[in-house]
Amino acid sequence: MKQYDYLIVGAGLYGATFAYRAHQAGKRCLVIDKRPQVGGNLYCEEVEGIHVHKYGAHIFHTSNKQVWDFVNAIVPFNRYTNSPVANYKGALYNLPFNMNTFYQMWGVKTPAEAEAKLEEQRREVKEAMAASGVEAPRNLEEQALTLVGRDIYERLVKGYTEKQWGRKCTELPAFIIKRLPVRMVFDNNYFNDAYQGIPIGGYNRLIDGLLEGVEVLTSTDFFANRAHWEGVAEKILFTGKIDEFYDYRFGALEYRTVRFEEETLDTPNYQGNAVVNYTEAEVPYTRIIEHKHFEHFGAAVYELPKTVISREYSTEWQAGSEPFYPVNDARNTALYERYRALAEGETRVVFGGRLAEYKYYDMAPIVERVLQMDL
Repeated sequence: MKQYDYLIVGAGLYGATFAYRAHQAGKRCLVIDKRPQVGGNLYCEEVEGIHVHKYGAHIFHTSNKQVWDFVNAIVPFNRYTNSPVANYKGALYNLPFNMNTFYQMWGVKTPAEAEAKLEEQRREVKEAMAASGVEAPRNLEEQALTLVGRDIYERLVKGYTEKQWGRKCTELPAFIIKRLPVRMVFDNNYFNDAYQGIPIGGYNRLIDGLLEGVEVLTSTDFFANRAHWEGVAEKILFTGKIDEFYDYRFGALEYRTVRFEEETLDTPNYQGNAVVNYTEAEVPYTRIIEHKHFEHFGAAVYELPKTVISREYSTEWQAGSEPFYPVNDARNTALYERYRALAEGETRVVFGGRLAEYKYYDMAPIVERVLQMDL
């Protein structure tokens, strides 16, 4: 008889949520993670009384009440509202694209004026494409231009996207941005979901709550002693890189990673907002996160004398760095399909999460998916 029912490889949100459900069902679980702490990319570190998102900003949002109730039963969430700001050559624009953005961009004051301006720019692009014999957008640039026109694309999309992906927009597939949100209201709330927020006390409280009562080993690499770990449990939930699981049999999948430049500043309020995107190509980082604003609102911002910011630099993934975003172009998608075919033949191993499924996930869909799984 195996020592455990489940070996769970990876203590991120997927693995921790699965471990919680399995433990509640009476299953014997062991969670291992190669990092020295649990939480995966949700891990926070307290600096100057501020919970710093060490692997980038994470904002939980969903319209699924079951999911919202589930996470709030583990730890209560606040009502943080994500309202990012874009900085283009010193000019500030509200995101997502809404009436505030259009007023800042063109001085228009009514939805009719904004729609007319957008349609004028879309029409110019579509006419130019038609004159060149182009029937449908061939790349991300043409796709974006047909959705929002040249002004918004040039100032708020192009530079940011090229920094994020490390490729020209003309070299990126159109499907990366099938749609861009355009709202004809004065509303800077980025998400349409009914619920959004941050765990009160930080994401570590959520992960710790999910893993309560579960046996966990950190600083433990599955691949360093694979034969041993494959023998300890009846089944394995694997949340790591699927190409690594199969020893890169067909070649390595590509990822983008993010480097964080963290700084503690001797001021209570640096930029007045949690997220400011820098959308011009000349600024090397994609955005600055001021972590205090995720949990401290209004006058509470000034109760702590210092603040912590993180500048984010998007680069190609290399061995030793953390893989963040799958590069879902045609080559990598075809390569992943070959690995997925192998995975479907497994009887003891379940693959889940953004690395194992080579798919970018928001947090709520991960929780929803695990809640729907048969154990």
